[in-house]
Amino acid sequence: MSGLVNALVIVAVIAIVIGRQFRARAIDTDRRWWLLPAILAVVALREPGILDAHHRTESAVLLAVEVLIGLATGAGWAWTTRIWTAPDGVVWTKSTKASVFVWLGGIALRVGIFAVGAVSGVHQDSSALMLGLAGTLLVRAGILTWRAQAIGSASHPAPAYGDGMGSAWKERV
Repeated sequence: MSGLVNALVIVAVIAIVIGRQFRARAIDTDRRWWLLPAILAVVALREPGILDAHHRTESAVLLAVEVLIGLATGAGWAWTTRIWTAPDGVVWTKSTKASVFVWLGGIALRVGIFAVGAVSGVHQDSSALMLGLAGTLLVRAGILTWRAQAIGSASHPAPAYGDGMGSAWKERV
């Protein structure tokens, strides 16, 4: 994929993920939470330009730092996300204002890494950013799934109001 297509994929994924995370959503702990990050990682690793051919060591160090920033951002995002269990046993999640600051910090660090690479003359491909984003999403989803399973599983809901009661009468106004 070209750099422009990678950039568009990154922007689209970030827009979708962030947009969904600031609304309350039920967590399904049985779903394949690792699938989107795995696809992003495979697409990023397929690119031949992920490492600069003229600065392999420096490029690999910057890539490793990018991935570490992604992992830290994902962990910070997951731990600043509110998680609760509804009366029916379904586990819900919603990002908080602190999550916004985690994202802004992660973006600032990534801009700093890009600046260091630019000053050093190291070519950085958008696939490095995509790999970092994959790490962010993987760690966040993993921690949230772990937290959701720790407080109650959506596949084993608690009894809801009215369970075990006789027939219910239809209310009339």
